[in-house]
Amino acid sequence: MHSAAIARAPAVISSPSVRPRRGAAPAVISSASGRPRRGARGAVRCEVASSSAPSAAAPQAAKWAQRTVVLPPQRRGCHLITPKIVNEIRDDLAEFKCGMAHLFLQHTSASLTINENYDSDVQADTETFLSRIVPEGPSAPWRHTMEGPDDMPAHIKSSMFGCSLTVPITNGRLNMGTWQGIWLCEHRDYATPRQIVITLNGI
Repeated sequence: MHSAAIARAPAVISSPSVRPRRGAAPAVISSASGRPRRGARGAVRCEVASSSAPSAAAPQAAKWAQRTVVLPPQRRGCHLITPKIVNEIRDDLAEFKCGMAHLFLQHTSASLTINENYDSDVQADTETFLSRIVPEGPSAPWRHTMEGPDDMPAHIKSSMFGCSLTVPITNGRLNMGTWQGIWLCEHRDYATPRQIVITLNGI
């Protein structure tokens, strides 16, 4: 793809070679000259200059893809689901050079978060924390107990962590840190299958 076909929206550059000096405004790199120039304070970015030649192709239009991933019932606790998610959207991901992946969990008694992907003790400790900070049982002050003593605590925990995530896409892959993984946090004792709507957008 020609450089003229790349969308005009700037992309964030994380390369150490363009790291700004401490206290100085970050440099903005132009593909036309490759030389840094002063810009407003903020992230270092790379602007791709469009060719003014009559034969230049128009900027590539953004693409969209969406699918729903169904996870089987999980025991109560935090579960690393990155491999499952990546496997389900692998073909769609491969179509994007730069973009964003949005994950939306369609439930109010479970949650999504990004955390440790190596040591499973982090998952166990997180569940211990959640159980201690949100009380349940006969002595708990909750009025909403229609589906059992873990019902209202599950709703509270879901709001604490949230039901959606946004992850950058770079060269057909989810661009997360080395030790980051996507977790499904199940907050019910007797869970049902969980659905996650995944929307991809980019070029």
